[in-house]
Order: sequence, then C-alpha cells, then structure tokens
Amino acid sequence: MGPLAGVKVIELQGIGPGPYCGMMLADMGAQIIRIDRAAAVGKQADTNDVLARGRTSVAVDLKNPQGVETV
Repeated sequence: MGPLAGVKVIELQGIGPGPYCGMMLADMGAQIIRIDRAAAVGKQADTNDVLARGRTSVAVDLKNPQGVETV
C-alpha cells in the first residue's frame, strides 16, 4: 500500500516517459492497467522489462472498432 492506493490509471503502451511514469505510479500503490498493441495478442509478457513491473497488461487492437469500445 502506498499514497496512491485506490487510484486506477489506464496506460497506453508507448516509449519514453510513459512506461516510467506507470512504473513510478505502481510503486506508489496505484493500480495500473496497460493497454498493449494488437501485435502482443497471444504472446508471453516480456519478463525482462523492468518498466512493466507492478501492472496488469491487456492487448487490444485499437484499429478495430470493438477494441476502441473495449478501451
């Protein structure tokens, strides 16, 4: 538990400061849900990705209207 316990954040997969920010928020107790690109569907999560720690990951095709509705 941390100061952000009870806060939920949706993170769209990206590069640069986004994943780092998500990691920091997760470290402070926020619940992070990362939306991965459709290319990640059916693949194992990268266990070596330090910035992905502490969050749930969901792969969604945002080029499909149903994927957009899901998000």
